[in-house]
Amino acid sequence: MRRPLPTPEEAIAILRAKRTKPQRRPPPPAGKSLAPLLKDLETRFGQGPAALRARWREIVGDTLARRTEPVRIIKGRSGQGGALELRVDGPVASLIQHQAPQITARLDMLLGKGVVTRLRIVQGPIQAPVAPAPPRPRRKPPLDAALEKQLADSLADQPDGALKDALMKLGRGVLRDQT
Repeated sequence: MRRPLPTPEEAIAILRAKRTKPQRRPPPPAGKSLAPLLKDLETRFGQGPAALRARWREIVGDTLARRTEPVRIIKGRSGQGGALELRVDGPVASLIQHQAPQITARLDMLLGKGVVTRLRIVQGPIQAPVAPAPPRPRRKPPLDAALEKQLADSLADQPDGALKDALMKLGRGVLRDQT
C-alpha cells in the first residue's frame, strides 16, 4: 500500500525538524598553514644558499660567478657568525681569498650583519651557471616624415591591397637599414 504524500505544511515541518549534513568545505590552502612554520625556520636557520644562488652574480661579479658557487652556510657554535662554504673551480681560490673581506661585506648587506664572517673555500667542479636570457632585439625607430612621404609617393600609382602594403613594409625596412 502506498503512503500518501505529506501536505505542504507537513513538508515544511518535516524539513525544519530534519538535520541536514553541512556542506563540505574544501581544505585550506597548504601555503596558509605552512607560512608561519617556514617563517619560524627561516628565523632560526637563515635563508641558506638558495637565496645566495639567486643573487650570486650581483655579490661577486660576472667573472667570479662563472667559476664559484655557494654550497652552504655553516652556523657558528657559540652563536657567532658562520662560514659560507664556496665551491671554486681551480686557481680561482686565491682570488677569492684576496677578495674575502669585500665578499663578506656584500653578504652582510644581503643576509644581515654578522651572519657570515668567513669564507670556507672548497675546490671542485661547479654546476654550470644558468646563462642569462639573450637581450631582446631593439625596435628600430620609425622613418622620418620626409622619407615616409617619399616612399608613399613612389608607390602612389600602385593599387591599394596586400601588394602595396608589403612593398611599403619592405621599403621602410630598407630605408631604416640605410640610415
